[in-house]
Amino acid sequence: MSRLVAKSVTVKVEGRQLLDGISLDLEPGALVGLIGPNGAGKSTLLRCLAGLQSPSSGSVDLGGTALAALPPRERGRRIGYLPQTFQPAWDYTVREIVELGASRTAGAFARLPGLLRDHELAELADRPWSRISGGERARALLGATLVAEPTVLLADEPGASLDIGHRIDLMRRLHAYAADHIVVVVLHDIERAVRDCDRLILLKRGRIVRDGAAASVACSPDLDRVFGVRFGRRHLDPETDAVLMVERGV
Repeated sequence: MSRLVAKSVTVKVEGRQLLDGISLDLEPGALVGLIGPNGAGKSTLLRCLAGLQSPSSGSVDLGGTALAALPPRERGRRIGYLPQTFQPAWDYTVREIVELGASRTAGAFARLPGLLRDHELAELADRPWSRISGGERARALLGATLVAEPTVLLADEPGASLDIGHRIDLMRRLHAYAADHIVVVVLHDIERAVRDCDRLILLKRGRIVRDGAAASVACSPDLDRVFGVRFGRRHLDPETDAVLMVERGV
């Protein structure tokens, strides 16, 4: 079983400390959410886990091998990364975008027809990138990432441009994929994070404040302190200890 391990990861850029000694151990079987206020370091941490940002100190290993030692093509095959925004250099069609994702892994092209259908992309397949909506682009990017079946899937606010129905469907897909893969998602919707994730990592100013089961983090006063608000907690299911987060005031 592959593990993604961050060891004392620190990132400093132009005198600013974006991450401060982050250590994490990630493995398949749990949908992991990164939460925290703006500037907490969520996107920077995700880029470090993807091998797209080099730490100033510390390291990130995948399956016992440092990401820095992996050839870029191998790293791209094993790690799928969904950025907040994406603008291709050319006006590719949806099909071509997904084919670019498939090109990373042998045998992935055979999965294209089914994936286009399952992600509601078949009718959009021949439309150029400039002619589809933000939500359709998000679905296309997810399809382009999943078609290669990477060991690790890292997504930075993937549901931001989706309507509520597609957002719920997205989280369902990510949760299912997390059963056998490492999946980490940056989320700004705290209620959605609590309800959909198995594990939450709460960040503030580049440090981990709390890391644990979603319900445990949701019930912690650390959540209120980090966001500077008082959250209301309402138990939805006593068996799973699910909670609904509602801001009650600053």
